[in-house]
Amino acid sequence: MKIPENAERIIKTLEEHGHEGYVVGGCVRDMILRREPGDWDITTSAEPEEVKALFPRTIDTGIRHGTVTVMFGKEGYEVTTYRMDGEYEDHRHPKEVVFTPSLREDLKRRDFTINAMAYNPKAGIVDEFEGIQDLGRKCIRCVGEPRERFEEDALRMLRGIRFAAQLEFGIEVNTLSAIREKAPTLVSVSAERIRSELTKLLLADASDRLLLAVQTGLSRYFLPELDDMITTSQNNPHHCFDVGNHSLEAVRQINRIWKEEELPGIPREEKAHVVLVYAALLHDVAKPDCKETDEEGIDHFYNHNELAAEKAKGILKRLKFDNETISLVTKVIRYHDSRHENCLIDGKYSEKGKRAMRRLMNRIGPSAMPYLFALQRADLLAQSDYTRDEKLAKLGAAQRCYDEICQAGEAVGREDLAIGGRELLALGVKPGPGMGELLNQLMEAVLDDPSKNTEYELTGLARQILSDL
Repeated sequence: MKIPENAERIIKTLEEHGHEGYVVGGCVRDMILRREPGDWDITTSAEPEEVKALFPRTIDTGIRHGTVTVMFGKEGYEVTTYRMDGEYEDHRHPKEVVFTPSLREDLKRRDFTINAMAYNPKAGIVDEFEGIQDLGRKCIRCVGEPRERFEEDALRMLRGIRFAAQLEFGIEVNTLSAIREKAPTLVSVSAERIRSELTKLLLADASDRLLLAVQTGLSRYFLPELDDMITTSQNNPHHCFDVGNHSLEAVRQINRIWKEEELPGIPREEKAHVVLVYAALLHDVAKPDCKETDEEGIDHFYNHNELAAEKAKGILKRLKFDNETISLVTKVIRYHDSRHENCLIDGKYSEKGKRAMRRLMNRIGPSAMPYLFALQRADLLAQSDYTRDEKLAKLGAAQRCYDEICQAGEAVGREDLAIGGRELLALGVKPGPGMGELLNQLMEAVLDDPSKNTEYELTGLARQILSDL
């Protein structure tokens, strides 16, 4: 068991002054699983003022609850005094926190057995609640009585499902039963905390564990739309799943693509990954509202993408996402059903599709196109194999059209036009709606024929349009 040098230094300093010190929680779990820990938290018998006296630079991170951050340069370690929580009054906050000299008492208040272990280089692993056995069983189980743990902090229910997704574990039967019973208490948890857990779950390899939230009734309190999607069948040759399971498979495909494939034009940052998983999850969110069945029993979902974009916007606002994320996710959802006609004709690549592609780029914006292509690829791979090869070939041809348009520097937005407001002013056009409409007409001409994007051509076209008024 290898811990960071500074963490070991903190523990050694605490012990030299008569205190106990252990790394605790998720970092111990991850070390046992041979995963790279994200955080290194330390628990100690020393009280906050005693911790502060031992280290030259500390920050009072949460001193009321016993937490002091010990700093080494820009690196910080949270050091928290052993504590017992008093009675909880709002399914989140204890009325009081009582410090205790007992490590066992501190571990007993934690959420799951796999997170209730501590490690010290001298003492080794302290595992009072069979956390190691549960890791071996691939099992998420509460410490003690699960109903009490969820009564203390309702978010733990969603955290349990999130850990199941990240670790590809199951949830112990009593813990699962308690989630089902206590699900309504999730309404007391803030949208920001729910968003954080849901996002981590969706980014996990086993993101389909979100189904556990549906099966326990928990999703009704943070994403009721998913319940409707799960119960909406798709009797259609293009689909092999109901709407909900198709969307979860699309999320899984996004995560696989993110891990295994190059994604030109998409930054390799978590924020971009988050945009893609939410777009995949919500791209068909309006299908339950749009379902029609024809005389042959085939289901159709006409114009579901437009309504899905509006519903997704409401969901993301409800989850307190930033405006930039909301804008990009909803934009990609709105156009996810674009067919890319004429990019592939008789199985062969065709430049005839570029005209429609330029118009699509004009509507969605060139920088959003790589996100759209990634979503469309995941969407296709989450469908049945009916004409899948042809669909993927058409998508590949569409990406080629897009790439060639970008490489040629063809105009797809008004900012790309060879003339603008200054030149139109020189022609006597007054600022206002009329100028904007004239620029739109010039843009339409250039989208049809990129060769017209010269100052000479557009000036002549503008004069002609003005003379016809």
